Amino acid sequence: MAPRNIVAAPPVPILSAQRGVDVFSPVVTEFWDAQFSGPGAGPQGFAFVIDADLREDRRVMVLDSGETVRAVLTPFLARAAGISERGAPGALTEADFRQALSEAGVALHGADRLHYFLDADKGALLSEGGEIGVRQMTEGDAGVFDAFVSSAPEQDLDDAYVELDHWAVFGAFAQGCLVSAASAYPWGGARLADIGVVTLPEFRGRGHARAVVRALCKYTAEQGYEPQYRCQFDNEPSIALAKSAGLTYFGTWEVVSAD
Repeated sequence: MAPRNIVAAPPVPILSAQRGVDVFSPVVTEFWDAQFSGPGAGPQGFAFVIDADLREDRRVMVLDSGETVRAVLTPFLARAAGISERGAPGALTEADFRQALSEAGVALHGADRLHYFLDADKGALLSEGGEIGVRQMTEGDAGVFDAFVSSAPEQDLDDAYVELDHWAVFGAFAQGCLVSAASAYPWGGARLADIGVVTLPEFRGRGHARAVVRALCKYTAEQGYEPQYRCQFDNEPSIALAKSAGLTYFGTWEVVSAD
């Protein structure tokens, strides 16, 4: 098997669990450290790792933590892009790396913003009571959920990936119907729970999405998982929802495009 790192160097943490006095859970930071472990970043704050064990749909990934930018890719892609011949990690800039991928015809999917709870904020979440009109949903809610799906914009459903058969599902009800739904499922082989949320257009701006996300995140944390909220980098309403629900921006993550 090909070596994980192209330069022999001790792995170093690439993300800080602490941003000032604010602390993210080690579950979060250790997960992302493991995806990009390798030599430290170079003078431009960028480094890459070659990993022969990457899944095909993640054969190249980039993580920008705001402190460093890290990339990982397969040996095949590294050879195709001529990256391994361009110098050791630290000698290549992020712009060089992206240009090499582009010249090799490798496109990255639009960046996902990653959001998690800081430890202090999660403590406050766990101590709060439930919201009126918000409850956990089960398979017995199939009819209600189907009616909700039929009223929601198709693009919102595709983007959010909210399903009744997910590991945990919560709904916000108003005027006798389901108006916002959020679901979560274990993600990445770690104790992370990835969250999606959809709100009917006519009920937006009334706090339903915030309430249902908070309820789902509390349940997730009570089960020993770290809630993970992802959205596209330019999705301003979703970014605002993450902030209002108490989640903090962690970084941006890019993977190879499926097209």
